[in-house]
Amino acid sequence: MGSVESPTSPDNAHHGVSAHEVVLLLGMDPHRGLTDAEASRRLKRFGPNALPTAARGGARRRILRQFHNPLIYVLIAAGVVTAVLGEYVDSAVIFGVVLVNATIGFVQESKAEAALDSLRAMVRTQARVIRDGRVRSVPSEELVPGDLTMLEAGDKVPADVRLVRLAQLRIDESALTGESIPVVKNEAVVPAATPVADRRNMAYSGTLVTAGSGVGIAVATGPETELGQIHRLVGAAETLATPLTRKLARFSKVLTVVILALAAVTFGIGLLRGQDAVGTFTAAVALAVGAIPEGLPAAVTITLAIGVTRMARRRAVVRRLPAIETLGSTTVVCSDKTGTLTENQMTVRTVWTADGQFTVTGAGYAPDGGLRDPQGTAVTAAASQALRWSLLAGAGCNDAQLHREGDEWVLIGDPTEAAMLVVAAKAGLDHEGVTTGYPRVATVPFSSERQYMATLHEDPNGGGRVALVKGGVERIVALCRTEMGADGANRRLDVDAALDAAENLAGQGLRVLATAMSGDVDADAEHFDERTLSGGLTLTGLQAMLDPPRSAAAPAVRACHTAGIAVKMITGDHGTTATAIADQLGIIGDERDARVLTGADLDALPDERYAEAVDRARVFARVSPEQKLRLVETLQERGHVVAVTGDGVNDAPALRQANIGIAMSRGGTEVAREAADMALTDDDFATIEAAIEEGRGAFDNLTKFIVWTLPTNLGEGLVVLVAILFGTALPLLPTQILWINMTSAVLLGLMLAFEPKEAGIMRRKPRDPARPLLTGALLVRILLVSALLVAGTWWLFNWERDHGASVAEARTTALNLFVVVEAIYLFSCRSITRSAWRIGLFSNRWIWAGLTLQAIGQLAITYVPAMNTIFDTAPIHADAWLRILALAAATATVVAVDKRLRRPLLQV
Repeated sequence: MGSVESPTSPDNAHHGVSAHEVVLLLGMDPHRGLTDAEASRRLKRFGPNALPTAARGGARRRILRQFHNPLIYVLIAAGVVTAVLGEYVDSAVIFGVVLVNATIGFVQESKAEAALDSLRAMVRTQARVIRDGRVRSVPSEELVPGDLTMLEAGDKVPADVRLVRLAQLRIDESALTGESIPVVKNEAVVPAATPVADRRNMAYSGTLVTAGSGVGIAVATGPETELGQIHRLVGAAETLATPLTRKLARFSKVLTVVILALAAVTFGIGLLRGQDAVGTFTAAVALAVGAIPEGLPAAVTITLAIGVTRMARRRAVVRRLPAIETLGSTTVVCSDKTGTLTENQMTVRTVWTADGQFTVTGAGYAPDGGLRDPQGTAVTAAASQALRWSLLAGAGCNDAQLHREGDEWVLIGDPTEAAMLVVAAKAGLDHEGVTTGYPRVATVPFSSERQYMATLHEDPNGGGRVALVKGGVERIVALCRTEMGADGANRRLDVDAALDAAENLAGQGLRVLATAMSGDVDADAEHFDERTLSGGLTLTGLQAMLDPPRSAAAPAVRACHTAGIAVKMITGDHGTTATAIADQLGIIGDERDARVLTGADLDALPDERYAEAVDRARVFARVSPEQKLRLVETLQERGHVVAVTGDGVNDAPALRQANIGIAMSRGGTEVAREAADMALTDDDFATIEAAIEEGRGAFDNLTKFIVWTLPTNLGEGLVVLVAILFGTALPLLPTQILWINMTSAVLLGLMLAFEPKEAGIMRRKPRDPARPLLTGALLVRILLVSALLVAGTWWLFNWERDHGASVAEARTTALNLFVVVEAIYLFSCRSITRSAWRIGLFSNRWIWAGLTLQAIGQLAITYVPAMNTIFDTAPIHADAWLRILALAAATATVVAVDKRLRRPLLQV
């Protein structure tokens, strides 16, 4: 048996050629399989059936990468400076922040890369193959192209397999394609261009056999499988920096340059004026220490951590802290349909009979709700014999099982059959009563050729046996001669009426199945087959179902639209179904000219029209993982901050590429969770809207902290610079500057992290991703407060000296002025645009706790002798405190007037 050239080449569309051609292409025996010797040769040639391990670099390199950040450079510089000044405790705190940040980054990077490990684990299983004419069980890693592979219910498919013989084979491909219902397989050749989700003659690595059995030829293994291609996409997808990390990096670079330039200018001016070099250097160091916002990294971490806690309460678990801010900047949400926007529980919505149509209420697998007739009156199965027999057929000709675990209903079997069980129960026909009242005698199982399932039951009334049938509408109608009326009488079948009703229901995005029965069947179990049913059935009705939208999804979509966030549905499901759900949820809205694009449509679009079409479309159906990844990349290229939701293996590349990847915890795969930045514990789209709200709140609070802290840092630096320019004593010493920065940042500034979200936060448009961290209006505010601090400090310092105060007393007065101004300015920063009185003085009680501790600290550094010795301070008189309060009140008044006059320009 000769080997074959590149049997796993992606150019070989094995689904598009006959089984005989596949046998020839792969050089194998279709009955005896490969020989052991040939299998060994192919294993050496093509390698193990496993996904490759990418070279990631050592742990040392990953650790060093955590320090490659301008903000970290600033922190390290601050730590070195404080160590040189002998402030070892402060230096240790700063270096501790650096190490903690590096540790968190290292751990999170390792977790993100674990997505690839999860993919590899998906293909580790035992495979049953035929070699040398004997059935063998071998580790899946030893499977090779050309192996004759056997599949049964419960098996995980070990490789990409071209099916050649099968019996009622169904495979759950939801993790790979997004198809919500197990796929019925067959051996028929399909066109080479057929997308993965529609290749009925293929079984793909990592998917699960739910029913039936089959035999196929392994045509792709390891990295050449569809799963392997997704693995490559996940590895190649760029892990993007979040808007926050990009802005902080840019902000840190500017801050570093400004600090170094001011320090150099300070030192140079001092030397030119003939001042002592050591004293001038000390002044330059004091300027650098004052200008560095030591509390910023801690504020970023704590603000985001508080956001994490708040989001966890709303059922969103964040894996990477910066993801919170990214949510707040999101401009597009690309959501999966099944399980996120919908319940992921098929539900019968309508039962049609020849004499009337019944509406079904309630959603999901819980038997809550009921049936209503065309007049809106609640009814049971007894209201119509046609309705009763349609429900009996759906529940009796059924292999699914539903059982309750706690508050949830768990399905074993097909979701469509589960929906039929539930609607029967809503009408008073529970499954146990049906199975005991009409015991099953024989079954004609569903097959793709027959397109129906039939069961034979004992008639409880002592008559002949009863056949119950369900299946595709056209196929069932073809088997029927009569239809049942409400009174149970049979009459000639109106074929056109039945088909028109089915078409109308399908046009609403519903999946429609027909039900039929035959009474007094003269057949025993051994002779119950297609011939028994041919042409002798009575149509009882149609049952139309769908996976219903979640109740909270539509309001959440509306809230996103109000917030200026576009919502797009990307699903592997059919276009008609996806469009119907999107319409119900308001995703399409009034934009009727916004196209619904399928995967085939996307492939047909020319490159010059692709980006605009993607930006305009609201629904993408029947898309592949590669197409989903390209959609995300295209939206990002057009300037969007993209959030992507997903639960399957097919979603992993897009989740990794997205600015914010959101995985489903309850129904999702581990691969998706590892590739994502956050996970929803309830798999509900409404939680995404809540998370976006929390993200905006976190970014607001971070901006408030920066607007609050920078005037102090800039003011401290400018005070030192002015002292050098005038050749006078420093109003503040380096140790005193460190005291201000370290205590006020922790006790005052960090309290802004607990600030409640402002009213109307979800009525604002998303922040422009290109917008800087601080707008021009906010920079003017920072410069204004800095100027007021510098002017007030110099006036007060010199006034105290001129009126007999010692240098230590004057410096202590200046130090307390800085802190008191910071404390009063803190209330202004609780809202960038609104007055502190309007948001409530006590709506954030943490601020009052911080103010109390800061006040105790200021009294200690002013009046405790030991603190006076350490920080070169001295007690001051009561009249000095009055001057401090007067200057602080004047500063607050100027800031309040500025806020009122420039309110439209201050939006964050």
